[in-house]
Amino acid sequence: MTVKTPYVPHIFGDDVKKKLSGSIGWLTAGVASSIPWPSYDVCISYDGKEYFLRGTEEAKDSPYPCITVTYDADNVNEALEKVYRLTSVLSWFLDGYVDVSIYSIASHPIRCGSRHVYSSMGISGSKSFNCNHLPIIENENARIALAFWREGQRLENEHEGYSFLSFFKVIESQFNDTKRRADWISANIDELSEKAKDRVDTLRGEGIDVSKHLFESCRCAIAHASLNGVIIDPDIAQDKRRLSQDLVIIKGLARLYISRELNIPTSRSLYTTRNRLEPWNHFLATGIPSALQSGEGTIDDLTPLTRQIVSIGLWPDGTILGLERMTAHIQSLSDGKAIITFVNYKETILLTFLFDYKTGKAEPLLENCGLATDKEINEDDVRALATFYYKTFANGAIELRIEGTEPIECDAYIPVNMMMRVSAEQAIEDEVQKFREQANNSSLGV
Repeated sequence: MTVKTPYVPHIFGDDVKKKLSGSIGWLTAGVASSIPWPSYDVCISYDGKEYFLRGTEEAKDSPYPCITVTYDADNVNEALEKVYRLTSVLSWFLDGYVDVSIYSIASHPIRCGSRHVYSSMGISGSKSFNCNHLPIIENENARIALAFWREGQRLENEHEGYSFLSFFKVIESQFNDTKRRADWISANIDELSEKAKDRVDTLRGEGIDVSKHLFESCRCAIAHASLNGVIIDPDIAQDKRRLSQDLVIIKGLARLYISRELNIPTSRSLYTTRNRLEPWNHFLATGIPSALQSGEGTIDDLTPLTRQIVSIGLWPDGTILGLERMTAHIQSLSDGKAIITFVNYKETILLTFLFDYKTGKAEPLLENCGLATDKEINEDDVRALATFYYKTFANGAIELRIEGTEPIECDAYIPVNMMMRVSAEQAIEDEVQKFREQANNSSLGV
């Protein structure tokens, strides 16, 4: 099963306020979260719908993490379920939990909170919240598995017994008979690592059938309390301790099932596997992307890219002023690695990138970026280049966008043995001021 992980636009600032100002029906859910929550409101466009993650610092009198969506007065449940599904995917993708504790409906997007509405991991920066490439869940089995995962994550530090049941149901919900479920557990339990593996080895050392133990001595013992039957007794310290030790096994199995059998990535796994160059592959002739990935192909194979108009910007702020209309010039191609220089329409700014088709990554080559020495440069050119250079140097995420396609995203640039003495904004202004002084001295004949 292939899971789609499209680009997810994030909107911050005044544009979010404008979207929230409409007089329509709004549903707001206060959530408990173990992921760093946005400090200011952010709107994400996910699977054709807009979700507003309400920042904890946006309203000082209501510092609660909330999710707001529009709703139809005749179908509140549909809007609430939409929020539930988003929280399930966020919980899996960002390796934590986001769980609805309370909700309210109104004609305007009010916030709601209680002692059960919180972010245990604090807040992220004003524009640092990122759930880009959040998987779209189209399969019903996957949806229910993620719902139980979210529930298990929320309960893990609240009630280990119920958490165990939720993680168990991640797997149980995927099989129509107990034998197939037990067979899957037995076939995959050796894939567990770290604490889960250690616990499995301990149980096996005691002669225990781990698959049977998880069902009878854990799942059934938690869910049932039959007379003279095996139960998890809340008053027995040994029972509580054993349950805590066994919880890591079932959680590990649940994680394994979602990632391997349902093929749903997390942000970490997607970071290492996603081909960032794929959005532009459709411009190339059939078979060329595969050839480039294997280290073959010729420089002429990349010629179709030179006919595209490319804008270069920063996530999530968009295009850098002055870098809206760039054209590609293919400099070289060797072993699947292409050096491409993007030039603005005035031919005054040159920005060079490495496209590594073997790894599926693009990165700016800052040492090869600059202003043309044989052209008339103005202040706007200096500001555009300085913005690109210093924002990139400060670990900004560069995006290369062709209209109608998802952007090519570059990983954050990591300077080696170098650091900025001032902020990126100040460095940009310093460059502009230096240019003004040089231009003024030149006009004076100095």
